[in-house]
Amino acid sequence: MTVRLLSGGAAQGLVHALAERFKAETGSAIEGTFGAVGAMREKLDAGTPTDLVILTAALVAQLEKEGKVVRGSSRAIGVVPTGIAVRAKDPQPKIATVDAVRDAFVAADGIYVPDLEQSTAGIHVAKVLDRMGIRAQVNARLRVFPSGNIAMRALAEAQGQPIGCTQVTEILNTQGVTLVGNLPVEIGLSTTYTAGVCARAASPDLARRLIDMIANAPERPRFGFVAA
Repeated sequence: MTVRLLSGGAAQGLVHALAERFKAETGSAIEGTFGAVGAMREKLDAGTPTDLVILTAALVAQLEKEGKVVRGSSRAIGVVPTGIAVRAKDPQPKIATVDAVRDAFVAADGIYVPDLEQSTAGIHVAKVLDRMGIRAQVNARLRVFPSGNIAMRALAEAQGQPIGCTQVTEILNTQGVTLVGNLPVEIGLSTTYTAGVCARAASPDLARRLIDMIANAPERPRFGFVAA
């Protein structure tokens, strides 16, 4: 049997880390699709077979209201900050202040980010660039990818002096890149992720079992999740 989930990219590393344990305990595999939360919402709306979702708390609450997630089934997974990344071999820029982050973006040869319209971090990055007044200045150097995980893999292989900005879970989950730190509080974003059982789940009991495992996993801090 297979448990199918749709998830924001933030949970990809954690879910993969638990897959072997889940199969050993239940005999079931995990089939996960990961990406921008907006894209995952579209897949769910289109009828993609799904047992559980791991999305932002606000979106899961909305899906409960719409009857697409079972009321009372949701569990908080943790809070994920948004951070700055560079290639592992590169010097780390100063990012302690808003001005320092602005300077780091302006100096970069490429800025690697997730979808600016459908991903949680990407939408926030677009707002930050607008707030800093540098969107037009750096627009030609924006390197936009469907998810933060894909963006970070591309960053690891990039040339020149690139920089990345996405949720810290996606940075920590990628070899070849280093987390410099979280965005300063004035422009920061911390997102709470929640898992819930889908109303049309083929395996609701297994979905609940997986949610319980994820919500209680001691590995969560290693993958960038902090207590909700």
